[in-house]
Amino acid sequence: MPINRREFLIISSAAVAAVPLRDAAFAQAPAQAATTRFEAIRRNVGYFTGRGGTIGWLVNRDAVVVIDTQFPDTAKICMEGVKQKSGRGIDLLFNTHHHGDHTSGNPIFRPEATKIIAHTRVPELQKQAAQPPPVAAPPAAHPAPLVVADTTFDKVWSQQVGDETVTATHYGPGHTGGDAVIRFHTANVVHLGDLLFHGRHPRVDRAAGASIQNWMTTIETISRDMPADTIYIAGHSKTDLPVTVGRTELLRQRDYFDAVLSYVRRGIAEKQSKEQISALQALTGFEDYQSSPPVLTLAGVLGVAYDELTAVSHQL
Repeated sequence: MPINRREFLIISSAAVAAVPLRDAAFAQAPAQAATTRFEAIRRNVGYFTGRGGTIGWLVNRDAVVVIDTQFPDTAKICMEGVKQKSGRGIDLLFNTHHHGDHTSGNPIFRPEATKIIAHTRVPELQKQAAQPPPVAAPPAAHPAPLVVADTTFDKVWSQQVGDETVTATHYGPGHTGGDAVIRFHTANVVHLGDLLFHGRHPRVDRAAGASIQNWMTTIETISRDMPADTIYIAGHSKTDLPVTVGRTELLRQRDYFDAVLSYVRRGIAEKQSKEQISALQALTGFEDYQSSPPVLTLAGVLGVAYDELTAVSHQL
């Protein structure tokens, strides 16, 4: 039976109160409770926030689409809310990339999902990330099953879903080497996954094929090609900032990386070491950006920028 937004929020709050939660995003945060929320955007498209990357959803008369899955605990809350809203299973489940805070809920959604879709590199990167470290930690009593996409694409994947068209596009390396941008054409809503960190220092996963320079190009391409009133869903946002933004905020992600690369290039020209360059405490024009140590920090972004620029220079 369809439910309204108020009922959606009540379901979310009740479910989270009943589930013990622990924050393992990037394996660095202390245990804490998650606050979950469903929010409609427009024309049957909305988002869910909990713990991990923002989940997108479409629920119309003929189809249900979900984008990303967070962690098992919040995935259960999201799935139950979507099922109560739709009264049916999930036709399409997308993973925007392989990171655990976007895919660890896959086992929860798998029984309800007809198809899981991701860029062709995502299953491989998920499997690599699941490998034990060189010095093995004590094994988990019940290790979580690894569920990967059963449908993959190289450049573009598209399908009509009821009265909506959904398209997944890979623009090349950015946050990782396997990012997908999911567009709802009629609603004019685009889920960017972790290609957009709103007001936060981003993770640039160079080991998984990331590229800051192509990430900037991707943002510029999307901004140019999408209609002016497109609403973008960010993978993560600073505390108290919205996860949905417009073109101006999207281009600020490009400007952030432009400032990063300009600073690092100057440091390299002045013969500064990677450590010296990464010691910068605040990036001019982006002093209010939020950090989440040890992964999401300015030092981490500057270090990756140094590696990327020096690797390029060595190839010339």
